[in-house]
Amino acid sequence: MTLRFALTPGEPAGIGPDLCLMMAQEAQPYPVIAISNLSMLQARAHQLGLNIQLVEVSPDHLPEQPAASNCLYVWDTPLPAPVVAGQLEQDNASHVLETLTRAGQGCLDGLFSAMITAPAHKGIINQAGVPFSGHTEFLQQLTGAPRVVMMLATHGLRVALVTTHLPLRDVADAVTPERIESVTRILHRDLQDKFGIQDPHILVCGLNPHAGEDGHLGREELDIIIPTLERLRADGLNLTGPLPADTLFTPMNLKQCDAVLAMYHDQGLPVLKHKGFGAAVNITLGMPIIRTSVDHGTALDLAGTGNIDSGSMQIALVTAYQMAATR
Repeated sequence: MTLRFALTPGEPAGIGPDLCLMMAQEAQPYPVIAISNLSMLQARAHQLGLNIQLVEVSPDHLPEQPAASNCLYVWDTPLPAPVVAGQLEQDNASHVLETLTRAGQGCLDGLFSAMITAPAHKGIINQAGVPFSGHTEFLQQLTGAPRVVMMLATHGLRVALVTTHLPLRDVADAVTPERIESVTRILHRDLQDKFGIQDPHILVCGLNPHAGEDGHLGREELDIIIPTLERLRADGLNLTGPLPADTLFTPMNLKQCDAVLAMYHDQGLPVLKHKGFGAAVNITLGMPIIRTSVDHGTALDLAGTGNIDSGSMQIALVTAYQMAATR
């Protein structure tokens, strides 16, 4: 079976198209198909001064071989309004969602082995009248996954989250036995199935300072986290914790684990981004498809300038290649 990958540029006025074109300067080991608008990519390549040959493909005629350097396969996708780099246009929100639908459904149908996403702009899609909280939730609905897990990874560190984009005052109520168990099982299973780790070792953060200090700094560890981890260990999961987050992220601990499970967004991600900002990848676990993404936003002010760092896109591509080959 040919490994083949879908690439969505996200917001067309942002740096996503630039990243796709820059990626095409180097030959990739597998066929990568940009699901985008051909004319828009031609115009952006001209603006960037890049001589990229755009080769139109379709679901009925997908390539079996990787493109050569300075060549990009494109599944041409309609674009309602002209694109000006750096200027949002709400009429193009439908284009962004169509690219995601084509990529996600293509993964479900076996056309693609994985999808890689450049950043979308949530605000402009919502302004267009379409409720959109992000790629993750959109793809969760498309694939019918009951729960998905956000994991970011960089060299030497993977961090998954029990809760994601919640106000801090709501986090404790959301850290329930059911949520911890389901997130931990998804993380364990996908580390096995998509990363090829036979017996993944997961370090689990406590919620409170010093992991609750035996209940003196909060009882969530005693009442919720520890009993849940004990049940999971009884099922054979290799878990250590809950550990105080301020000492968990030390080199000695991290070299002994395959992933860290943090209770909330700003508990785990600042460490990861300090370690690997610009060279990190966002991975959605729990879906029947593989999806990786860059770890940054649309950077409207940099679109069309050529003054961007493509490191996160390279990591997102390589991670998708590795996960698909492992799977």
